[in-house]
Amino acid sequence: MSEQKTIKELPSCPVETTLTLIGDKWKVLILRDLITGTKRFGELKKSIGSVSQKVLTAQLRDMEESGLVSRKVYAEVPPKVEYSLTELGKSLKPILDAMQSWGEGYKASVK
Repeated sequence: MSEQKTIKELPSCPVETTLTLIGDKWKVLILRDLITGTKRFGELKKSIGSVSQKVLTAQLRDMEESGLVSRKVYAEVPPKVEYSLTELGKSLKPILDAMQSWGEGYKASVK
C-alpha cells in the first residue's frame, strides 16, 4: 500500500479525488468490464476496442497502484494474467450505475 496515493497527494475536493482515480475514459470502461467479473488482458482489449495495448497496460497498472484493480499472474507458459476489481473497485458500482442511467436518459432525450 506504500505505492498508493497518500491523502496528502490527493485533492482536497472529494469529487476531484474521484476524478483523479477514475476520470480517464479508459479507466471507466475498464471498470465497466470488470464489474461483471474477472477478465484477461485480451478480453479487456477486445471489449474496449480502440485502446492501444500500451495505454491499456498503463491504465491497468495505475488502477492497480490505486487499489482499484487486482492483478493475478499464473506461472504457466504462455503467461496467463487475470484482472479483477478489489473491494474498493467494486465500491464504484453505484457511480457506474448512475453514469449508465444518466447516459440512457440523455440518449432518449436527444432523439
